[in-house]
Amino acid sequence: MQDFDANDSLHALPFAYLITFRCYGTWLHGDARGSMDPKHHVCGAAKVAASQPFENSNRKQLKHAPVILDVRQHKVVEAAVRGVCDYRSYILRALNARTNHVHCVVSAMCKPEPILDALKAYATRALRRAGLITLETKPWSRHGSTIYLWTEKDAAKAIEYVMVGQDDELFRLDDH
Repeated sequence: MQDFDANDSLHALPFAYLITFRCYGTWLHGDARGSMDPKHHVCGAAKVAASQPFENSNRKQLKHAPVILDVRQHKVVEAAVRGVCDYRSYILRALNARTNHVHCVVSAMCKPEPILDALKAYATRALRRAGLITLETKPWSRHGSTIYLWTEKDAAKAIEYVMVGQDDELFRLDDH
């Protein structure tokens, strides 16, 4: 974990982060919902435009089938996320593992990227140990979303979104 100096305003950290990571192959560039890539991953940038040929091309490049979490995998992923937060002294404020992505609201005295990496790594190891994915299966898409929540009010809105803003039916394939 990176050290935090409260007197260093250039490195001030937010109250929490909304961290989201998607399952492999479930939201490809060209998808009608839009997507981000390294060229478009800056604040205010437009998303990659919808394009069925582009999406189809990306689908053909997948190394294995898209990963859709079932009930057992969902439970293992949530337990792994709780475990890494306990082990690293992150404050887990909300957690919701869906069929095709995982949302967490986490407070920690470090930047969000190491948190995201740890969540994905622990969840992957737990899924493999439980025999729920093979060694060759890559369960998560590259990177994820790390939204800074600067105030308790921002965190409360994110927690509400994570816990009740999702579709009521837990295992719908078209959830977002």
